Amino acid sequence: MHVKAVISLNYSLFRVITQPCKMKIIDRLENIQTPFANAVITIGNFDGVHIGHQALFHEVIEKAEAIQGTAIAMTFEPHPMRVLKQNNHPPLITIYEHKKELIERSGIDVLICVPFTKKFAALTAEEFIKDLLIKKIGMKAIVVGKDYTFGKNREGNLAVLKSYADQMGYEVIVAEWIKAAHNLPDRISSTRVRELLMAGEIETARKMLGRHYQIRGLVVKGRDRGGKLLGIPTANINLQDELCPKTGIYAVTVEHQQRLYRGVANIGYSPTFNDNEFTVEVHILDFDENIYDRKIRVNFIERIRDEKRFDGIDALKNQIHQDIKAARKILAAYEK
Repeated sequence: MHVKAVISLNYSLFRVITQPCKMKIIDRLENIQTPFANAVITIGNFDGVHIGHQALFHEVIEKAEAIQGTAIAMTFEPHPMRVLKQNNHPPLITIYEHKKELIERSGIDVLICVPFTKKFAALTAEEFIKDLLIKKIGMKAIVVGKDYTFGKNREGNLAVLKSYADQMGYEVIVAEWIKAAHNLPDRISSTRVRELLMAGEIETARKMLGRHYQIRGLVVKGRDRGGKLLGIPTANINLQDELCPKTGIYAVTVEHQQRLYRGVANIGYSPTFNDNEFTVEVHILDFDENIYDRKIRVNFIERIRDEKRFDGIDALKNQIHQDIKAARKILAAYEK
């Protein structure tokens, strides 16, 4: 079987999803006409918007409320590594479209997305603080992690931020790194989440993300084997630019037109057919609609098994039915 992308936050399986739009989004610094009132800001790539990032947002919001200010998150598009290292960059955990949605759900007032260029990367730490954060944005407090760096050649750090704080009239708040629940030893980071997903450890990744991992994409024409050859239609999805979990079979939920459906996904190379072509497909359970050229989102609930080669079509079909049965059981338990 084969699969393709969907979302999974802390919703029940079949709840209609609504997303209130309250956060202001600024995608060009030129669009900031006047500084924000008592701006409290955190800055980062926020790839994955994991619970460490969510903790930063919480501190920003808490401080902004205390000083009747504006809670601001600043991020960059494209990811700086894609500009500075070009082809030598990791896959994204969350594409920008998804990242915006997740940050909005945190309660942040304003998201500033800076178009990242080599010219912007050449700003010195002093220019970044004085010209952008103070003069342009009106920063009164900044919330950062202990290892935060910024400016040309990463010359800016916590010590530099603190050195300007008194003369420029802002507060530096250092957020403590948090660890995932269930006594996980790892510090939460985008790098660690990426490693877990690529290893197929989606449950541990879920604990760090605070939600099930999601991919999303457009349903496209596949090789037409699912429905015609196997009698089990699948939605073939073109991923945009995000990380894909380890090859294998997964129990998933699929979001389509504001509703969640159960599904079983296959990520891999169709070894039974000797295609050697990477595909992501999802069989949506109890679903019979034409969704070609529609976007869907896939939430990875549990990994069922590795992808494997079968002796023939009948053996493959039998295994797919077993996978569907397993997915139904997993998702029924999840729904409770």
